[in-house]
Amino acid sequence: MRRLAFTASLVLLLSACTEAPAPPGNACAGLPDDRMLWVPGGRFVMGDDPQYPEEGPPRTVTVKGFWIDAHEVTNAQFAAFVQATGYRTMAEREPPAIPGTPPEMLVPGSAVFNIPSQADPRWWRWVTGAQWRHPSGLQESITGHDREPVVQIAWQDARAYARWAGKQLPTEAQWEYAARAGAAALPEPVDAKGQPQANYYQGIFPVRNLDTDGFAGRAPVGCFKPNGFGLYDMIGNVWEWTSSSGSRADAGEPVNIIKGGSYLCAANYCARYRPAARQFQERGLGTDHIGFRLVDTAKPGPSA
Repeated sequence: MRRLAFTASLVLLLSACTEAPAPPGNACAGLPDDRMLWVPGGRFVMGDDPQYPEEGPPRTVTVKGFWIDAHEVTNAQFAAFVQATGYRTMAEREPPAIPGTPPEMLVPGSAVFNIPSQADPRWWRWVTGAQWRHPSGLQESITGHDREPVVQIAWQDARAYARWAGKQLPTEAQWEYAARAGAAALPEPVDAKGQPQANYYQGIFPVRNLDTDGFAGRAPVGCFKPNGFGLYDMIGNVWEWTSSSGSRADAGEPVNIIKGGSYLCAANYCARYRPAARQFQERGLGTDHIGFRLVDTAKPGPSA
């Protein structure tokens, strides 16, 4: 089913939106892998200041307090899970032989972003061998990139990791509340001097990436200032899975909501680097710009 909906899904991902040296003053924090932070419960306006129809209407939501990962799950963390369990991701498995599926999509692989050209006008390509160890295909390895967020993760993969860790994927409301951290959303994640405060696309997408933030692709976790709750990379870097389901008429399988935007979101194209932004992604289809983080709703909160 994920193969049949591949083309439509990737067009929507794009409409939604090699590592370089970090710019001066943008030191990547050496964060512990298992660090979780407490987010006190409260009320907030979800979908506030919607810029796209699917983000509204604004509605008041109440959430209970919860623990949440300080950063996205990294390659090192996911590797520990695979080492302990022998788990194989959706992209590593033999796909079902569904009638009408293009031959190149009948072998293990996944979706990889492609800058369109006259020779190849596609925004996304199905790449044989693309998976979490090789995000853009066999020519790329995560070796030496332990601190980057793991990608090419389907919803089922994120759920399996969560069960192993004894935690959960956040609901959309939990995720957005944590991302807002009680502050008003910015139209673009920059400071008063116009300097990027998140890993997103600066320039004219997709033809000219200025890399003002210091990264042309995924950044290691903790390279930008945390938000008011102390959380890193809630905006930009990679989209993040939630446990909340959605609906999309052209989807060939159930979809879940992803949040936060990614390094492919640009002001001239999608501007989905805001807490209210959301997209509806097939559960079985990962890409090289979708990752996740977890929450823990069972662990008691800190003592008063």
